[in-house]
Amino acid sequence: MLRLAAVLFLLISATLMGIGIVAVLVAGYGTTVPILAAAAVGFVLALPVSWKVAQAIY
Repeated sequence: MLRLAAVLFLLISATLMGIGIVAVLVAGYGTTVPILAAAAVGFVLALPVSWKVAQAIY
């Protein structure tokens, strides 16, 4: 199940980071720090999400 979670993590993290970056840009924060913070939050948030999705699939 760890391999499934790892593959899902690649897809889910890219999606969550993209959503976060778009939300930050729409909110009007166009500098580097908010964009990197949104990407980091998406990356960290993808860990438990990918694990739960892998459990549901497995």
